[in-house]
Amino acid sequence: MLLSARKLCRSFGENQVLFNVDLDLQTGEVHALLGENGAGKSTLVKILAGYLRPTSGEVLVEGSQRHYRSSGEAEADGVVMIHQELALAEQLSVEENIFLGRELRRGLFLDRRAMRERSRAALAELETHVDPSARVKDLSTSDQQMVEIAKAITRDVRVLIMDEPTATLTENEVSVLFALIDRLRQRGVAILYISHKLREIEQIADHVTVLRDGHLVDSGPMAGRSKEELARLMVGREITEMYPPRTRLPDDAPVVLEVRHMVVPGAVKHASFTLRRGEVMGFGGIVGAGRTALIEAVLGLRRKSAGQVLRNGQPVVMRHLRDAVHQRIAYLTEDRKGKGLVLNMDLRSNVTLLNLRAHCHPLIDRRREEQAFQQAVERFDIRLRTAARTVAQLSGGNQQKLLLAKVMSIDPEIVIINEPTRGIDVGTKHQIYHFIRELTDSGCSVILISSEMGELIGLSHRVAVMCAGVLTGVLEGEQINEEEIMQYASGIKGVGGDEQRHG
Repeated sequence: MLLSARKLCRSFGENQVLFNVDLDLQTGEVHALLGENGAGKSTLVKILAGYLRPTSGEVLVEGSQRHYRSSGEAEADGVVMIHQELALAEQLSVEENIFLGRELRRGLFLDRRAMRERSRAALAELETHVDPSARVKDLSTSDQQMVEIAKAITRDVRVLIMDEPTATLTENEVSVLFALIDRLRQRGVAILYISHKLREIEQIADHVTVLRDGHLVDSGPMAGRSKEELARLMVGREITEMYPPRTRLPDDAPVVLEVRHMVVPGAVKHASFTLRRGEVMGFGGIVGAGRTALIEAVLGLRRKSAGQVLRNGQPVVMRHLRDAVHQRIAYLTEDRKGKGLVLNMDLRSNVTLLNLRAHCHPLIDRRREEQAFQQAVERFDIRLRTAARTVAQLSGGNQQKLLLAKVMSIDPEIVIINEPTRGIDVGTKHQIYHFIRELTDSGCSVILISSEMGELIGLSHRVAVMCAGVLTGVLEGEQINEEEIMQYASGIKGVGGDEQRHG
């Protein structure tokens, strides 16, 4: 056995998060590690990769016990981890990041030529056109993820731990990554792969281990297992009706938001659409198609050069997010950690931050603020071991629910949700989908930006599709299917032709 965990336990103070977990990784195996957010996956892999010490239990490499005091020691032993949250130095170049802390030298001087050549070779293996001399801060999120992967494969890796590596990648980049994983497997590298995308697990995993609430609940070959079985093991119950039934919109449902001929320099070209009361309006398209740029221009978060926004038939001007809040429009950003939440702030303050004035008379009424927080915890099923912890200590799923609670504190009539389930588990996805249904049942309107085809098809009354900055079509009814969406997303249909439609 290449790497093993035996009876691993880990506690943070009085809070135990891992309970006697066993794990075995074999040479040349892709081993999937599954579980809901908060199941203990991240704690387990951080122990394996030297970022945390176990409270008890042991880690073995080829049968010999290891006591890693740092991730550097684990990497020197061939155990390398690619984190879900990017860990790059944004002000440095790509090649400087790839070799950070292990720079190549020629005598007393850095061998920049060798580092550039090896960086370029690693990036070429990933079929990405990233320039090794480019600064990381100037790259897209998906390109930064590719740099993280290149950084890992330039090491002498024997065990590669990948935590949600495809969360920000395009479909083509995912295919390239899977081809790389297959080559690494053939070289004898063991890969421990964490993902909430069960379709990916079906495609690449040889073996699967499931954690729930810090306990090992199942481990065995992937062959013969269904996505439904894995979901049941993860959440401890049957997940039926993942997408709630879609209610039919009345023919006379009023238009609550209209966007006319919006232009965002370099990103969006004359996009127009409408949103009706009680509707879920999906926005599809590949990464970089302009969906986020369009919505952020509507909200005043991005500069536009042309376009008009009407709210309930009346022209409005939104230059800042507070203008959107005044129009009772809430925005759930795709970047919950960078833009949505204050990670080092306590949970209560995050929930009330957007609507703080409601709790000031004139000073902050802490009792009223606490009451609002407790109501949000109950409404959104935010699972807390202690209310005193910061946002950074929550699982991804609970962070997403906390962000939902924050934006819903303004009592919006329109809710814009960007990538609602990125990096969260199947049980939390189920909850969020049903919450969206509850919103529309109560008369709210929802704009849903998603790269998950199933979400667009399962939740939307209509789907607006974008390609290269152009809104190529608005689909409804039987048109909302994977093939039709992809044809509009790739520009086969709609661009500049008679089939282009505006809602």
